[in-house]
Amino acid sequence: MSSKRGTLIVIGGPTGSGKSALAVEIAKHFGAPIISTDSRQVYRNMAIGTAQPTAEELAAVKHYFIADREVEDDFNCGRYEVEALTLLDRLFTEHEYVVAVGGSGLYIQALCSGMDSLPEADEQLREELKQRLDSEGLSSLVEELRRLDPKYVEVVDTCNPARVMRALEVCISTGRPYSEQRSGNIAERPFHIIKIATEMPRDILYERINRRVDIMVEDGLIEEVRNLYPKRSLNALQTVGYRELFDHFDGKCSMEEAIELIKRNSRRYAKRQMTWFRRDEEFAWFSPSDFDAIIAHINHHAL
Repeated sequence: MSSKRGTLIVIGGPTGSGKSALAVEIAKHFGAPIISTDSRQVYRNMAIGTAQPTAEELAAVKHYFIADREVEDDFNCGRYEVEALTLLDRLFTEHEYVVAVGGSGLYIQALCSGMDSLPEADEQLREELKQRLDSEGLSSLVEELRRLDPKYVEVVDTCNPARVMRALEVCISTGRPYSEQRSGNIAERPFHIIKIATEMPRDILYERINRRVDIMVEDGLIEEVRNLYPKRSLNALQTVGYRELFDHFDGKCSMEEAIELIKRNSRRYAKRQMTWFRRDEEFAWFSPSDFDAIIAHINHHAL
């Protein structure tokens, strides 16, 4: 008999694939709260660009790690792991099930299996990489990472300077690809884990992403980003939907070009997310509309 207490239902998948709405329905079915595994929805004043749950969804189910800290807070996977596990320890005293949903693969990894032990930051090298970022741009660093670690470039968010610089830092300081040093050691968790991923035909997904960007613009994305423009150098804002509009405000592209770039970069991000999640064979893939099949799968694999 298992000594584990409670079941964590993890819902992953690419952006725009219906994860959040599905999570709410599953949570309502099991009387469960939701914890977010999205690295950007955790911040305040980024509701539109990060597609935070709607007011109706937040009212229907208790959510955690949604808009609960400022963009100046340097939140990361390590802190998330500690805070989320502490929270789950409490939630499982009150609930048999908890739902975790989001598209940040590293946050899901931190929650389910822990983070790899990698070399400490080399402050001098990090400063050099920051200077190169400022002078050469992110694309130059991405190309160097592609040369040093082509495997990791296929899954990393190449629009996120912090992720790219950290991987480069490890590659350069150790002389080995970052991907080879991610140990894959799995930390034991005191709860059962069931992983589900949402999928749909790629052409439909891309149409949904394009339409969602248009809706974000209609809902006030441009004003949201304009209000954050003075803080544009913060790590939390190195995010698709914000970087492109910051470039527009800097005069580097037109508004129409910025919006098209948001759509393109969102589609590219979705492709990388699918690559990431498909590497984890524990995920069972479903259309987000296959609610009955998903519930049957959870019931079959639950404690």
